[in-house]
Amino acid sequence: MATQIDGVTVTAAPVVPVDIVPADTGPTMPQLDFATFPNQIFWLLVALIAIYYVLSRIALPRIGAILAERQGTITNDLASAEELKLKANEAEAAYDKALADARNDAAQIIAQNKTEMQTQLDAAIERADAEIAERTAESDRRIAEIRQGAIADVEIVARDTAQAIVAALGGNGDDPAVVSAVDARLKGGRA
Repeated sequence: MATQIDGVTVTAAPVVPVDIVPADTGPTMPQLDFATFPNQIFWLLVALIAIYYVLSRIALPRIGAILAERQGTITNDLASAEELKLKANEAEAAYDKALADARNDAAQIIAQNKTEMQTQLDAAIERADAEIAERTAESDRRIAEIRQGAIADVEIVARDTAQAIVAALGGNGDDPAVVSAVDARLKGGRA
């Protein structure tokens, strides 16, 4: 029978009856056949015993040996790591001690150098003070000599000037009274 839908012709196939096969006629699955259960259980037990024997005698000892070897390697590595950690801690402690010792030595050297420098500075200051005192004494001596020379020169000039003035005014310039008047005036007194 042909039918046309939207311009397309559709033809249906004829229905053919199918023969239904009854369930008890033909081969079935042997695993589900109750008649073969004792035989299947026997071979299951044989297979399980064979697998157990292979695993317990061959595979598991090898796996156990490998696990023991790995555990030994891990234990050795951990022991080596612990030993290296202790060595590293000892090295760090030695480094810290050496660093502290170096700092202490440096502080002692600095203190010693400061003491030496202060001693040298004190000696230099003492020498400079002595030299300054010596030069001051020398300068004071020279100033005293110059002052004495200047006073003597002032006395001579004052006498000569007084004698010249007395002579210019018509008096006797060589008179001892003029000399004693100049000396008294120079000493701060009156003639």
